[in-house]
Amino acid sequence: MTILSGLTTGFDNIIRVECLDITRVVPLNRAVPRVIAIANQKGGVGKTTTAVNLSACIGTLGKRVLLIDMDAQANCTSGLGLEKTPNASLYPVLLGESTLEEQIKETDYEGVSLIPSEFDLCAAEVELARMSFDVDSGEGDENRERHLTWLKKALQPIVNGRRFDVVLIDCPPSLGKLTLSVLIAAHGLLIPLQCEYYSLEGISSITDLMEQLRTSGGNKNLELTGVLMTMFDSRTNLSRLVVGEVRKHFGDKVFRAIIPRATRVAESPSHGKPILYYDPYSAGSAAYEVAAAELLKRLNLA
Repeated sequence: MTILSGLTTGFDNIIRVECLDITRVVPLNRAVPRVIAIANQKGGVGKTTTAVNLSACIGTLGKRVLLIDMDAQANCTSGLGLEKTPNASLYPVLLGESTLEEQIKETDYEGVSLIPSEFDLCAAEVELARMSFDVDSGEGDENRERHLTWLKKALQPIVNGRRFDVVLIDCPPSLGKLTLSVLIAAHGLLIPLQCEYYSLEGISSITDLMEQLRTSGGNKNLELTGVLMTMFDSRTNLSRLVVGEVRKHFGDKVFRAIIPRATRVAESPSHGKPILYYDPYSAGSAAYEVAAAELLKRLNLA
């Protein structure tokens, strides 16, 4: 055997070993993670509370979850006990100054990682509007798709890497360009819906947008993962009537689990803890545990 062939054999062995190392790092037997948008253009419906608490409960069920805070108010970030930090958001990712993976932070809660938010994310809406204007005016061809698909492309390494089982994205309380970017990137949409009359009026807007994305090709595979009823007050007939109306319209898309209106759930964000860790024996904690198990079943991850 010549020296060259010996070197080649050695090089092949090195490559083989490195490939084996890669397969140990990346669990190829895992399914591709499901990306779920948690969205409702109406504020105060329990959207962020749902994102934080579902993440924590999914983590305790043995799954790895990445929660992405897309709201400039950064309530998911503070709700998991993290401080707002300059440039710690998806805004640098939009600008091409960072990757999505570089923004991931670990939390104190089992199985839960977070991409935090801070106030600079407000500028993301402006930047996306500028990109859209450039396209409409015939300028900036490089922005033609980027202002719509930037998040989908940024998420691709996470989806391909299979480090996580579920990616939950807490959308801002609007149907602006940030929310649109999330819906284009997501596999499914989860709508938290408060058990009040005005909530019924707003749900059609987001379901109509979902249908437009499906029919236009913006995201033809986007599915309604489910509607989760929140802030249920057992003392009022209104809550029961609203749940009944929503079930009549959406059928089995409505989660069987119902989140009660509970003081302990409302208190937990101020302590930087999900309800499961703040008061694990409360009714709110039990409800979110049931909802998390139901979500995993809907995603074929149970």
